[in-house]
Amino acid sequence: MKKLLFFLLVFASLSCSNSGTEPDPKDSGNTDPDPNTGTEIPGKGQAGIVGLSGIADWDNLPKTEKDRIKSWNSIFMHQSVGGDLEDGAEANGYKFEYFDLSSTPKGLSGNVFSASNGDPMGKMEEFRKNILAHKAVVNIAIFKFGYADINDNNIEVVKTAYKKMIDDLRTQVTGIRFVHITPPLIYITSKDDGNAAKMNVAQWMKDTFKDKDVIYELEEIESNNGACKLGNVLRICEENRSTVGCSSKNQGVDAPEGQGHLCEKAALRISKAFLMSIYNAGK
Repeated sequence: MKKLLFFLLVFASLSCSNSGTEPDPKDSGNTDPDPNTGTEIPGKGQAGIVGLSGIADWDNLPKTEKDRIKSWNSIFMHQSVGGDLEDGAEANGYKFEYFDLSSTPKGLSGNVFSASNGDPMGKMEEFRKNILAHKAVVNIAIFKFGYADINDNNIEVVKTAYKKMIDDLRTQVTGIRFVHITPPLIYITSKDDGNAAKMNVAQWMKDTFKDKDVIYELEEIESNNGACKLGNVLRICEENRSTVGCSSKNQGVDAPEGQGHLCEKAALRISKAFLMSIYNAGK
């Protein structure tokens, strides 16, 4: 009887032991520090859309919760309006530190695309290279189109390339989380000048990714939830854009029509929802 009991205890112990490969800590939802980087490993996040309400949601978070995003390795690549978002985030106390292919991102990290505005394919390839170069440490990946990247002639090509990039990275980088940013609007007074195409891509982003990733609904925020438009086409509201009365911190004053930088005061407010998007991606 004693021999039988001993056998059963040994068998139970072997059955409960982990005979498989340890899971990647980035995919576990664990929030303890990563032993390789010393930064906090974010959770699996809360998928969905962060729009205007994200500003108040961020304001209502305890500071201890807000500060968690400083420990998550987040890569943000952008141009122009993205710089305004970074300036606003820094004014709120959350600075994005520079990274590149050779400098490892740690915490909130940002860089400006070398590919020019109007070259969405070049930007996507550059983003892919940077994510893969840092696949061992990156937790959250954030890509932002510029306001000159999407037009009536390239909508479907951009959608196809963007989804392939995201699908490939999701396969190649274990546990990666994404924040998708709806394309920024410009100020229009006489014609839609690409804003309708950007709206099309924004809706596609939400339909395609909202169940698994976070969507930062920049268009909703810039247009004050659709209050500012030309006909049926959204535009950035006057109070949100860079003007003589309230300019962008680092991008000057916009032309009367056809640009969409954020005024410094608006960037301070709008960037709160951006920070909330990052928080939701890793909470």
